[in-house]
Amino acid sequence: MNPTADHDGPNYLDGQFLVAMPGMTDERFARSVVYVCAHSAEGAMGIVLNRAAANVNLPDLLVQLEIIPEQERIRLQPRVGLVQVLIGGPVETTRGFVLHSPDFHISQSTLPIDDQVCLTATVDILRAIARGEGPRYAVLALGYAGWGAGQLEHEIQANGWLNCPADAELIFNTSVDERYEFALRRIGIDPGMLSDQAGHA
Repeated sequence: MNPTADHDGPNYLDGQFLVAMPGMTDERFARSVVYVCAHSAEGAMGIVLNRAAANVNLPDLLVQLEIIPEQERIRLQPRVGLVQVLIGGPVETTRGFVLHSPDFHISQSTLPIDDQVCLTATVDILRAIARGEGPRYAVLALGYAGWGAGQLEHEIQANGWLNCPADAELIFNTSVDERYEFALRRIGIDPGMLSDQAGHA
């Protein structure tokens, strides 16, 4: 079901961005942009989009996970090395979640979230990427962000988050460092007006 603005029924945020407000008290989510993959009465799950995994790249992971042997690494297509690896959130940080374009689908494993983005969390998609048969656009997140029943709604009511429709351009074609300001501008907010640094007017 697509999220709607109908206040008479559930207003779920699947396929939307959450953008942390400057007053976000949870340091794990300060200045973060989260793509909401699932949201229901039971809770919510999303991927933080603007925390790069330090000193980790996809070719290294493919070798570590024994998807390819070390000697095959040099034969990987150049675009495999361009797939961003993110810290997707504090839950299950050793598990990989791939957000990708809808031109790739694994039966029983791929979850279409909207018409531009799908989520696949099985190692099969990494094997396909290694073979050059994966989706045209993809980012790999290690871990995810999770909320229990009613928790996300409470945080939004407490002005912890803004939300807006997602944009595949931000997910796949915007540098990690620019995603927070990109998302704020998508909502219609000048990032300079939200500065929470001391000494700035």
